Formats: sequence, C-alpha cells, structure tokens
Amino acid sequence: MAPSPAATARGILLMLLAIFLFTAMDAAAKGLIQRYSFGQVVWARFTGQVVVVALILGRGALEALRTRYLGLHLVRSACQLGATGCFFASLSHIGLAEATALTDLNPIIITLGAALFLGERLGPRRIFGVVLAMVGAMIVIRPGFGVFTPAALLPLAAAVFYTANALLTRRLGPLESVWTPLIHAALFGAVITSAFQPMVWQPIAGQDIPIFLLIGCLGTGAQLCLIRAFTLAEAGAVAPFAYIGILFATGWGIVLYGEWPDTATVIGALVIVAAGLYVWHRETRARRPDDRIDDPSPRPL
Repeated sequence: MAPSPAATARGILLMLLAIFLFTAMDAAAKGLIQRYSFGQVVWARFTGQVVVVALILGRGALEALRTRYLGLHLVRSACQLGATGCFFASLSHIGLAEATALTDLNPIIITLGAALFLGERLGPRRIFGVVLAMVGAMIVIRPGFGVFTPAALLPLAAAVFYTANALLTRRLGPLESVWTPLIHAALFGAVITSAFQPMVWQPIAGQDIPIFLLIGCLGTGAQLCLIRAFTLAEAGAVAPFAYIGILFATGWGIVLYGEWPDTATVIGALVIVAAGLYVWHRETRARRPDDRIDDPSPRPL
C-alpha cells in the first residue's frame, strides 16, 4: 500500500531534518578538527552514539546486539567508520561545501557498485550519469590547475566507503531491526577509535566539551530521522531532498568559517547534483512497475 500524502510529507520533513543535522555535525566537527586530531573527533562521534542509543533503548540495547549476520555487520561498520574518518580528515584541508559536493558522488558510485556486485544492468543512460558526475568532481578538485590538493581525494574515498555501507545496509535492512546496525556500527567505531586515543588524545578544553557531546547527539538524531523518513515514505519521494545538504553545508561554511565556495565549486556541485537526480529519475521510472527502487540519496556521515 502506498504511503498517504500526509505520511510522505512527514517523511520529506524528516529527511530535511536529517540532512540538516548531518551537516550541522560536520560543521561542528570541522571546528574541533582545527584544535584536536580528527581521530579524537571521530571517536566522539561514535562513542556519543553508543551512549545515546543505550539511553534510548535501555535494556533493549543488549537485545538489539543479537544478530545472525555478525560478519556483514562488521564489514558494514568498518565501511561507516572509514566514511566518517575520511570525511572528517578532509575538513582540515578543504571547505565544507567542497567536501560535501564530492561526497555526494556516492549515488553514482552506488549505481556502479550495484552493477559490479549485484548484477544490475549498467545501460547507456546510467553510464552517462556516472560520467557526468565524474566531470562535476573534476571541476571541483581541478587537477592540474594549481588548486588540487591530495586531501580532495578523502571525500571521494568517503563516498566509496559510504557506497559499500549503503549496499550492505540494503542487504541487512529486511532481515533485522533498524537498531541492530545502528548500535553495531556505533560500538565498532567506538572500540576501534578508542584503541588509538592514547596516541592522539589531547586534553579537551572546558568550552569544547559541549561540542564533543553535541557531535554524538547530532549524528544519532540524524540517523534516526533518516531511518524514520524511509519508513514513512517511499525512497523515491524523499531521496532527492538529500541533495539540499550541499546548500546546508555551504551555509554552515559561510556563517561559521567564512568559506565562500568559488565559481568552479558551485558549477561542479551543480553538475554532481544534476547527475545524481538524473540517475534517481531513471531508477524511479525503471522500477516503478514493481515498486522497487534503490535509494540513491547522498550520504549523510
């Protein structure tokens, strides 16, 4: 049964809220990374999520940990940690708008991944969308024009990690509660990053403690809003709204850090968004007869 218009509207609003929270988390992380190692900030992101989920679920947290697919959860959690780590690491070198635009290549990479690993057909229109998105990425990073930095590759790596994470999430989604991957990923990230804290830890200034706590809360809230959005509405109805993250990220960058994207970044971002929306439109039309759709929404970390 198709969702009602009211449910679809609530799903869209929750998607917008999720993207707002994700970009707010990224903006807060960028400020902290100027004073602390990115590894310490990534630790705060996952450890905070463990605490928040444990408080929400209470005794149910132990039940949520039970799974018959531990191997898949470990790989998925490693991919989510890789995506977050790469994205946060890039923020000390490039602007929020540039990093977000490059990470939003993940819908295109998902298309490639589905063709390579899930056996989906990669037709000429899909290939066109992939090529168009890569052209947009090249406009943003501009190799050979004196503005390229190796750090620009980090958001691209984040997009690849997110793609693997998204494909595994689809595999696990129908099999288990949404809380199970949420808490597994949080615990995995917290444990792995905790092992490195003796090497990277810096004492946290009193005024920064609320920001560290805020990162965990924002990340958890964003994940929950995202899950709820796709529960209330069809993926095809809410996915395109995720691209508003580029606007949010640009706004945070301007307001908090005085980062005004240059013309090439704006053009490249528009090309990437156009390619993503084109692929989403093609996927929606192709899968409409049996109501199946792959979610090509950009990430949120």
